[in-house]
Amino acid sequence: MTSADRAAAHKLIIDTDPGIDDAMAIHYACADSRIELVGLTTIFGNVFIHQATRNALFLLEQAGYDADVAEGAEHPIIMTPNPPSHYVHGDEGLGDLSAPDVSEQADSRPAWAYISEMCRQFPGEIVLCPVGPLTNIARLLEHDPDIVCYVRKLVIMGGAVWVPGNVTDYAEANIWNDPHAADMVFAADWDIDLIGLDVTQKIACDAKDFDQIAEASPQIGGFLKQISEFYIRFYHSVLGREVCIMHDPSAVISVTDPELFSYRKAEIEVMTDGDEIGRTRAVEGSGRRQVNVAVDARCDDVRKRFLDICAQADKMKTARG
Repeated sequence: MTSADRAAAHKLIIDTDPGIDDAMAIHYACADSRIELVGLTTIFGNVFIHQATRNALFLLEQAGYDADVAEGAEHPIIMTPNPPSHYVHGDEGLGDLSAPDVSEQADSRPAWAYISEMCRQFPGEIVLCPVGPLTNIARLLEHDPDIVCYVRKLVIMGGAVWVPGNVTDYAEANIWNDPHAADMVFAADWDIDLIGLDVTQKIACDAKDFDQIAEASPQIGGFLKQISEFYIRFYHSVLGREVCIMHDPSAVISVTDPELFSYRKAEIEVMTDGDEIGRTRAVEGSGRRQVNVAVDARCDDVRKRFLDICAQADKMKTARG
């Protein structure tokens, strides 16, 4: 990426628990010339925290991308952690693949300190994109309450506002894994786009799509095809459809292509106890800043954008040297 490209790019930090669709989102970000991936911060959720950090390091090495990795929280702020969703993402978070070897080390700073320093270094420039539980973001607010003035935008993959959840009738997995943290994040005064189940469940790829990526980009595309097979089997078991729901990639795509999504504004609160724990509900009169909740998308265009960018992954890696 040239200096001119960097000046025009979307600076992005992805807070992630990789995770199959996290890996897809990260490789998409690495392959999109419109994105400058500043760093990855890791969180428990799909996998244990040590697995998340290792996978994040591995994915950047695989992409030949020079970005930081900073490890975050290993458990929720208050509640007892739920088990990792290995049945969705595989024992190591990468489908049927075994634990990868990595040669790099994570940054010495905890995720929230890293995010604070980067956003203050580039005030108003960095989009923060959490695609896992929101514990690191809540800790960021505790660590640096004024950070809301320095983050360009928060783009969250999570929640189910006007549709059912995917772990309970009410709750989406990322919010359910730390509802107290999520409620803190939605209560803060910053610009939030919520890319949750209201829209992501409409966006899917299938095996033929990953065949196409693998053919165009044998190394990275071939890897994405490999890990997609586990994910597709999972969705077939719960939906009866041989598809891969594109939760996390949709959030990253919304950063660069917001015109592909339709939004509805709402004040959001998170239920932190009872049968509806983890529910993201629209309320009125709370005094909270309204959230831009994605409710629809030009789904075929989002899917095509993912395929077209990921088809260039190997080429982009080569260009980075």
